[in-house]
Amino acid sequence: MWVRALRTLLIALVATVVAVTVGVLIVGSDEPAPVPPAAAPPPVTLSSLDTDELLVARTDFCTSVPEDAVADAVAGPVEEVVAYGNGRRARIVGSLRDVAHEFSCAWSATDGTVARAWVFAPPVTSERATTLVKSAQGDTGCSQLAGAPSYGVPSVALTCTEGGSRRQSFRGLFGDAWLTCQLTAPAAVPVEALTERTSRWCAAVVQSAAPVE
Repeated sequence: MWVRALRTLLIALVATVVAVTVGVLIVGSDEPAPVPPAAAPPPVTLSSLDTDELLVARTDFCTSVPEDAVADAVAGPVEEVVAYGNGRRARIVGSLRDVAHEFSCAWSATDGTVARAWVFAPPVTSERATTLVKSAQGDTGCSQLAGAPSYGVPSVALTCTEGGSRRQSFRGLFGDAWLTCQLTAPAAVPVEALTERTSRWCAAVVQSAAPVE
């Protein structure tokens, strides 16, 4: 008799475990499956933009440049930010100081990398822009960046070597605004990597300098 009672008890326990397990599965099935985090959108490059159709405002755009775009350009934390506006006396090139007729901003990293951009405050005609392109092409130590996408109409893309650094830049006319973006990095940075970073940087700059609708 006790054997029969033990068998009955075991059958009851097994039934209870099965019922509980099924209940857990049923309750769990009502819960929504966890949603995986959305993948970050790929960085925008110049080749993905139709810059021939873009316009740029001839005004201060520095605060509109995304922080992540700056961090990507300088490949690290920013050590110094230098900006100036139209009509201010500022260091224009090297040690040359003069009254600026542009809006400019530059972000520097500890390794000497500098991401910079500026737009002329006065309007620029197509004829004047063509002259600016030819003048830039004659810069010492510079050559045209092969296969570079357009950066406005007309435009020019250059790669320059000076001392222990390499600089890549895009310059072009957007409407009546002459916009320049450039990225300077130690010469040890591979050219391909610098080109990719410059493309992303200049794409971020032209989008940030677009007129606010």
